[in-house]
Order: sequence, then C-alpha cells, then structure tokens
Amino acid sequence: MPAAKRRKGGGSKKATTSGQQSASKIDDIIEERKTEKEKDLSNNHHNINSLKRQRSKRSCIDNCCWLIGFICSTWWFLLFLYNAMPASFPQYVTEAITGPAPDPPGVKLHKEGVKAKHPVVFVPGIVTGGLELWEGHPCMDGLFRKRLWGGTFGEVYRRPLCWIEHMSMDNETGLDPPGVRVRPVSGLVAADYFAAGYFVWAVLIANLARIGYEEKNMYMAAYDWRLSFQNTEVRDQTLSRMKSNIELMVATSGEKVVVIPHSMGVLYFLHFMKWVESPVPMGGGGGSGWCDKHIKAVMNIGGPFLGLPKIVAGLFSAEAKDIAVARAVAPGVLELDIFGFQTLQHAMKMTRTWDSTMSLIPKGGDAIWGTLDWAPDADHVCVARKIKKNDTQTAGEDGAGSDDLKSNNYGRMISFGKDVAELHSSKVKRLDFKGAVKGNNFANRSCRDVWNEYHEMGVGDIKAVADYKAFTVESVLELLQFVAPRMMKRGGAHYSYGIADNLNDKKYEHYKYWSNPLETRLPNAPEMEIFSMYGVGLPTERSYVYKSSPAAECYIPFQIDASAEGENDQSCLRSGVYSVDGDETVPVLSAGFMCAKGWRGRTRFNPSGIKTYVKEYNHAPPATLLEGRGTQSGNHVDIMGNFALIEDIIRVAAGATGNDLGGDQVYSDIFKWSERIKLQL
Repeated sequence: MPAAKRRKGGGSKKATTSGQQSASKIDDIIEERKTEKEKDLSNNHHNINSLKRQRSKRSCIDNCCWLIGFICSTWWFLLFLYNAMPASFPQYVTEAITGPAPDPPGVKLHKEGVKAKHPVVFVPGIVTGGLELWEGHPCMDGLFRKRLWGGTFGEVYRRPLCWIEHMSMDNETGLDPPGVRVRPVSGLVAADYFAAGYFVWAVLIANLARIGYEEKNMYMAAYDWRLSFQNTEVRDQTLSRMKSNIELMVATSGEKVVVIPHSMGVLYFLHFMKWVESPVPMGGGGGSGWCDKHIKAVMNIGGPFLGLPKIVAGLFSAEAKDIAVARAVAPGVLELDIFGFQTLQHAMKMTRTWDSTMSLIPKGGDAIWGTLDWAPDADHVCVARKIKKNDTQTAGEDGAGSDDLKSNNYGRMISFGKDVAELHSSKVKRLDFKGAVKGNNFANRSCRDVWNEYHEMGVGDIKAVADYKAFTVESVLELLQFVAPRMMKRGGAHYSYGIADNLNDKKYEHYKYWSNPLETRLPNAPEMEIFSMYGVGLPTERSYVYKSSPAAECYIPFQIDASAEGENDQSCLRSGVYSVDGDETVPVLSAGFMCAKGWRGRTRFNPSGIKTYVKEYNHAPPATLLEGRGTQSGNHVDIMGNFALIEDIIRVAAGATGNDLGGDQVYSDIFKWSERIKLQL
C-alpha cells in the first residue's frame, strides 16, 4: 500500500507540474495577445492621428486653394461685368443711392451754349508731373523712356536705392549727376494723372473738352520740378518753350491765353512773367508789353505765394504731420534699417538735392508770419465750420477771434517743447545757436550712402539748436543755413525770402527775386486779371513742436513731438502740429494775401493795377464712397475735381471776367488777417 500510494502520489505531483506549465503557457499566450492588441491599438491611434494630420494639412492647402480660386474667380467675374455692363451703369447705381447727380461743369455749360474761346495753358506743381529716364546707370538698364516718377512707381519697389540715385540731383550744382538724364514727360499726359486712378488735371481737361477744347488749344507746360526755376531754362529751355507755345497759340487763335498754374506752378509762372519781359541773356527778351499782349488771365489754384510752413518741417527733419502721426502709431518703424534702406534718411538725402523745394520756404519774414508773441492769424479757432453749401461768408462770421479763446503762437514756427510753444516769450530762456562750432561728428561715418549734412554736426551743435527753443520764420532761415549750409548755398543763388525796400534797386533785376511776390513787380498788363483760387475749411500745418530724437546710427537728430496734444477740442495742436485754416497744404495767409491786399489796386507790387480776385472753395467731403474724391473738395489736389472751381475756369476761358463770376468769394478771415499785416504798399 505504501508503495502504491507513493506511485500514486508521484503521479499526482507530475500532473500538478504539467498543469502548472500549461497554465503558465496560457498566461504567456494571453499576455502576448494583450501586448499585440495594445500594439494594434497604439498603431491604430498613431494611424488615426497621422490621418488627422494629413487631413489637416490637406484641409489647409485646400482652403488656401479654394480661397485663391474664389478671389480670382470673383475678380474675373467683376472684371467681366465691368466690361460687359453699359457705361452708364455705375452712374445709375450712384444715382439710385444718392439721388440724381448734377451734370459735370463741361456738360452744364455746353447745354448753355458756352464754347471754347481762349487757349489754355496748364502749369503743374511740384511732384505732380511725370519724369522719365533718358540715360542712367547699369541698374536701370532696359528702362529707357520709362517713367521713374508718376504712373505705377514700380521701380521704387524693385530697386529703391537705384531709383533714389537717379531721382537725386547733383548736390553741388543742382543739375544732373554724371551719367544720369531724367527728363519731364511732355504733352497733356505729363500731369493728367499722378498715378493710375489718381487724377490731377484729367477732370479739368475732360470738362474743357466738353465745350470744344482739344490739344491744339490746350498746352501742358511740363517742366522738371526738381530743378530751380532758372535752371529749367539753363538745362531744358523750358521757359523758352512756354513762351514760343503761348505765342503760337495766340497767333493761331487770335485770342489771349488763360494760364492755370497749380501749387508750386504758381511760383514758377510768376518767375516766367518776369523772365519773359526781361532782356536776354538772363530773360526771354519779350519786352515790357509781352504779358499784356498774350495773357488774358492767370487763374492760380492753391498757390503758395508766400511759401509753406510744411516745407520747413520737410527740409529740417524730412517730416510733416502724416509722418509724425505714423511715427506715433508705429514707433521706430520709419527708423528701421530694412535691407540698408533707411526711409527718412534717404528721403532727406534726395529731397535736399531738389532746389525747387527751397522756392517754397516762407517769404516775408516775421512781418508776414508773425513774431514770438504775435501772428496775424493767431485768433483762428480750430473747429469745423458750419456753412451751408455755396454760402459766402465775410471775415469773422465763424466766431474766430473770440476774446474767451486762447490765441495761438503761430509765429513760433518751430518750438522745442509744448511748454515753449505756449509760454510768453519773456519766460522762455534762449541760447543763440549760431556761435556753435561744428565738430565731434557723432553720427556713424559708415552712413555716407545716406549722407545728409547732419552727419557733420556734433553733439554740441545739436544741443545748441534745441537750446534756442523757439524759431520764427526769420530765425528758421538761419537755422536751415546752420544745419544744411550746402543746400542753402545753392538755394540762396536762386531764391530770396525778404520784402523789398526799394523795387527800383537794380539788384531786383536778378532772377533770384522773380518768384517772390514781395520782391518783384507784376508785369505792366492792366487788361490782365489774376485770380487766387484755393480751398478752405481744412486743418493746415502752420507751426510745429519738436524734440531731439534719440541718438542712433544714420539718424536725423530732430523730430516732431507727436505726443504734444492740445488741452481741448478747440485747440489747434494735434500730434505736435499747430493747424490753421487752409487746404491741408497751403495756409490761407499764403494763398490769399497777395490778391487780398498785396496786389489789390495799384500798389508798388502791382503798379499797373491788374485786377485781382480771391475765390475760396469751402471744403465738403464726398457724400458716399461712390463719389470718389468728391466734387466739392477743398483739398490741395482734390480741388482739381471741384465742380465750382472748374465751372469758374471754363467761364473765364470762354470769355468771362472776374466781375462776371461775382467778384470775390470768401469763407475765411483772409481780409481781416491781411489788414493786420503792416506792409508798405
């Protein structure tokens, strides 16, 4: 028994061992299967995530493709509709929204039977005339007779430094740099559009065509607006060409011409009228009766007769209000060195070689523009006018000059600090900058590619300018001579900015005085009429609050202090700029004074008593976006599409006189401000 039990027990042990092994194998199999399942699940999750990422990528690409396709399809569809629809459809849509549109002046006057009579001559202003390449450096290969200025401005983006090199003049002579010839575009296309869709003269030309004008009796006196006025004759004989074309038009039509200058073209034509009657070789040799024989009327649009405060900021720091605001919105962006292109520095380098800009420096000194504590327009109130359309206002009706309002120290054209701009001059401590000795160059010498004369100034020079605190027009001239002596030396050979004591002095026979209406006489042309036509009702730059800018490489050491703001809504100080009434570019004082007082009646500046008229156009913004830039705009350039101004021009070209137009039309305080200027007449 024991043996049997042992055998039985031995068998039991073997069975137990075998069962354990089987269970172990089963567990292993189960574990393997679990592991395989986990791997499968992991792989499935990985595959799912991978599919999701692929789908996401595909979705992004698909969305982009769909978006591009949608934009292109929409564009081509709209282009198709634009070309397929009747020409009157846009007008129909506009009239459906805003009501019936008035006839353009040319259509209206054509219906009244008005017809072309006097030939017209257009004289464009600064920057609005096209310039094309005739000779250049290798970087401009393939661009012969392509526009470098005007049109698409494509070369600015493709090759900016090369473009600046070709648009700049020689810094010593003010003429062409070696190996470069950029010349004005000729014909009416020279300045009809500044860029695609942005008209300058096109609307006026189209309306004149409505009453019978065409190219044989319309002439665009295009010139290189970068040159000094006399140098346009020296290099291109532009003044002689204008004289010959006017003589031809008068001879073939039997009628005198009506001349229509705009902006700086007003000063250019003022120079021409003196040049054409002066003896050769300095003048055109036309004799003292030439203007009376050939010109019926000069209809000046937006004329800066006495200069622009805006140009002071441009020459001093390559700025204006828009630049100051942009700098405040995005600090440092304009100072960035992007691909070696320092925007403002290069703009200053280029524009300081354009001698024409110096013709726009304010003229007449402190007697016209004001002293530290007085200015003729100091009582201007910077609130929107509420004048009904086409209502004429006499001086002072807008409440300007109220005793309870703070006057503006406009006479301080540049003030270093808001407090300096507001304090009485007796409380402002000023240190003379003119004795400062230049040296200790504190701009990096590697900046010669953006050379301007600030690179030759040291720390002491810059501090001396800021310590002078406040600059009137007369001290601004001294300031520019201090910071930019080479530029002002060239300018001093071509322009003058004072008031003549004795116009019989032989020195005033020099051409440098011919574009300053306070240092020259109008021609002996008693039958001629002169109009000053300009916009009003828009804030226009008058004086500036400055600060010293942080030191950096290739920097401009001064900038408008955009943080300087007025204390209330009636303040004229916004973003470091004091504004006054005008057309956003030319203040009323500059545009209107000569026709309101300086030339009114027989004066020493107008000895033959040429009749003068002031025609102001109160600004009204476009009613809808469909109206474009508006038909009642008073803006410096947009006024060229102002229906009232165009109608006045057409009527005079058709034979009307200033009295036929109703004489003066004034909305501003120009007559009141003019009376405050004590000038020997």
